Amino acid sequence: MTARAPRKPRRPGATAKTSTEQLRPRFWERVPLEKMNTAEWEALCDGCGKCCLNKLEDEDTGEVAFTRIACRLLDDDTCRCTHYEIRHQFVPDCVTLSPQNIGSHAYWMPRTCAYRLLAEGKPLHSWHYLISGDRESVHRAGVSMQGMTLSEFDVPEEDWEDHLLDGDL
Repeated sequence: MTARAPRKPRRPGATAKTSTEQLRPRFWERVPLEKMNTAEWEALCDGCGKCCLNKLEDEDTGEVAFTRIACRLLDDDTCRCTHYEIRHQFVPDCVTLSPQNIGSHAYWMPRTCAYRLLAEGKPLHSWHYLISGDRESVHRAGVSMQGMTLSEFDVPEEDWEDHLLDGDL
């Protein structure tokens, strides 16, 4: 994790498009995170966009607060990274989440995040597309940030506190 990551962690990933690896049936229930292939690991991302939100971390308490200020690469309509495969060229401190580092990053991930849930031994939510079979179910369930973000280009960093999200994400 870079020095900036606790202040501005990023989304872990989107579905791998070029992998020849296959998704095993109900792999998320049977395969430990560290044994998942790349396609399975990437498939865990539900596309909510919450981890692409800029976050503020209280230095004294360690509490993480989500803002509605999104990474410059987040597409507000799809809640997906517009340049996922080459995102580090634009956002060098974007966290590449992995089975090896999920333990040190889970604290800032959304509570609904599949990576976090599985790392904590919890099941996926019914709206997760691996359960529902529908990638739009995360949006219909009202869990995603679709249509609710502001680009970090449009809001000065000193104003981010004015855009804190209420509730426990």
